[in-house]
Amino acid sequence: MYNNNTNESAKALKGIIAGVCGIIIIVVAIALIRPWYNVWSQEMEGKAEFAKAEQNRKIKIEEAKANLEAEKLNAQAEVERAKGAAEAIRIENGSLTPTYIQYLWVRQQSDLNDKTVIYIPTESNLPLLESSRLTKMPGE
Repeated sequence: MYNNNTNESAKALKGIIAGVCGIIIIVVAIALIRPWYNVWSQEMEGKAEFAKAEQNRKIKIEEAKANLEAEKLNAQAEVERAKGAAEAIRIENGSLTPTYIQYLWVRQQSDLNDKTVIYIPTESNLPLLESSRLTKMPGE
């Protein structure tokens, strides 16, 4: 009976020693692996940041290309408008009269949706283009 208790005590002691040794091995392994993991983790974060920066750069380049294309198209449209205006003036026999300028001004007013324009009848039933000069009092 005494011998049986000794065997069980020896087995329990061996189990405790094995458990402690296992815990020590795990702690040492973690202590050795953790620095390598930190380096690897930072390297992966760096690669992710670099990829994100590269993607942002490509997006900015594509936006700049789109803006350039839009500006080219706007310039072409402006050239076409100028050609149309030149043709209109040529059709008018090259005479750009004050009456025609007033007509163009009235036509332009239809594009102003958010402004109120008041037409003041004059002797020739044309709007006043330089009404700000009339607001000054003599002697000012």
